[in-house]
This record gives sequence, structure tokens and C-alpha cells, in this order.
Amino acid sequence: MPSNKKLLTLSAASAVLVAATAAMLSPASASTVAAPISGPRVSVHFDLAKGQTPENIALAPGGDAYVTFAAGRQVAKVSRDGTTRILATLPKPADGGVQTPVLGFPLTVGIVRAHDGTLYFLYATGTPDLTGVWRLRPGGKPQRIAALPANGLPNGLALDARTRMLYITDSVLGTIWRVRTTGGTPTAWSTAPELASTGFLGANGLKIHKGAVWATNLDKGTILRIPIRPDGCAGRVRTEATGLQGIDDFAFTGRGDQLLATLNGTSQVALVQPQGRHSIVMTSADGLQNPTSIAVRGDTVHVTSAAYLTGKDPNLLRVHLKR
Repeated sequence: MPSNKKLLTLSAASAVLVAATAAMLSPASASTVAAPISGPRVSVHFDLAKGQTPENIALAPGGDAYVTFAAGRQVAKVSRDGTTRILATLPKPADGGVQTPVLGFPLTVGIVRAHDGTLYFLYATGTPDLTGVWRLRPGGKPQRIAALPANGLPNGLALDARTRMLYITDSVLGTIWRVRTTGGTPTAWSTAPELASTGFLGANGLKIHKGAVWATNLDKGTILRIPIRPDGCAGRVRTEATGLQGIDDFAFTGRGDQLLATLNGTSQVALVQPQGRHSIVMTSADGLQNPTSIAVRGDTVHVTSAAYLTGKDPNLLRVHLKR
């Protein structure tokens, strides 16, 4: 269980997010409308007192899910029946993580799962010995395979299975890093100005889709598309959607470039069309508590809520996706 100091630090970081989100929010530009989703239900309730604030999610073919618990510095497996099992707890930095940029506490962040069951995830601590990309093989122990700058905040993670490359957003340095799944020294794949923050957190959610890297910018409320050129370098950035204040993670629905995006501060999920128009399709009335990540498999949408601001009910919510 985290100490009172950790809970106070988390509350302070949450207050920063409240202020940043409130400063950006204007009267809602989109209203709740009929959506291609139905039957939202909270399938798992997590324990806030244990630091179980789910930050990111990766799905396995059989229906299990893997999540990172940010405040708990943990990676967990959530079975289809709702059973939660901690797979790894990351070492606490010597200074307690107080130097972690912006947030002031160490946190596990983005996670992806390879076809062989290997998990790759990010850990941000503000220290050079722990910040970076970590790997957890089935039945193994967590191991850092790539260091990332301690003055940054690695956040979103995506795997290009074809090239075996991992892409990482840095929300503080406004960078997308790239490194092989075998590990090594990451390279700055893109430092485009569209990735930069405006004072809190910039580049955030990340996906590989149709030969391009797609990323969100929380501060700017945007979704960005960066083509992967034939030589592997980053192409020109194109802004695909705007007006999504507080956007965190997102997932494609399987209908072309249509996607669902989590809006953290307002506890909403937006449906974003290929032309950039969006509508709100889920709210706190459905059980959302500051949603942080979203994943789609088949006709099921999985949404994690960390309750960073509400402080009430971190959870995993499942929704039926109409086909």
C-alpha cells in the first residue's frame, strides 16, 4: 500500500491536471449522440489505496488484459473473470521519484504485448538508472532494455510488429523515440513542434496504423498522423483532429480511420471520424472516472479509468461495439 506521502503527491499531481484541463476547456463543442457502442458496464473495480490507477492497457487474444498501475509502479494481468494478478512491481528510485518531471512520483505508463506474450512497458522516474523501456517475458522478471532521458516523461508506447520497432511518446520533451524490441539506444524519430506541450503534457497516446504513427497531444487537444517513410524516417506531420481537450489515449474501431479517444479531465470518450469531426459517446454516467486508455478487440471496447481527479473508483469498463 502506498504511503500517505505518495497519496499526497498523487493528489498534488492530480490538482495540476485539474487546473491544466480546466484552463483549456470551453463550453462543450460536442454533445452526447447515438453511437456505435452499447451496454457499457464496469467489469473490474481496482483499489485506489494500493495505487491501482490503470494508466494503459494491452489485450491478449484470449480476452485477458494487461494493465500498468501508474501509482503502484506495477504491471498486472486482468483475467476475463475480473481476477487481477500483479506480474511485476518496479524498483522504487532512491529519491522516491520526486524528480519525475511534472508529476513528481514514479509511474509505469504505456504497455504493449507482442505475439509471443512478451510485454513491453515504460517506466518514468526522473532518474537515469530506471527511466526507460522495460520488458517482461512470460514467467520472467522485468528488465530494462533501453534507457530514456531522465528529464523526460515517456508515456505512450506502440509496437510495429512488422519491423520489430517500439515507438515511444515523451510528453515533456515533445519527442517520439524509436528503439528495437531487442533493446539498445533509442533514437529521436520525430521532434516535430506539433508534439510539444504548452506547459503540462504534450505528446501522449500512440498507435501504429496503416503505415503511420498516430499520436495525441494532451495540451493542444489534437490527434496527429506521421507517415513512416520507406527508409523508416518520419514523414510530414498532419493534424487529423482538433478540439479534443485533455485527450489521452485512443484506439481505432476497425472502420478505416475512425477512432475512439479518452478525454481524461472531463471523464468522456469521443468518437472521432476520419474528417476530424467528433461526438461524445460516453461520459461519467457510464462509469468513467478520468479515462486513461482504450483498446478494441473484435466487438468489445475496453476503457481504463485511473480516477486521478475524482479519487473514487479506478476501474475497467467494457462496451459492446456495434458492427
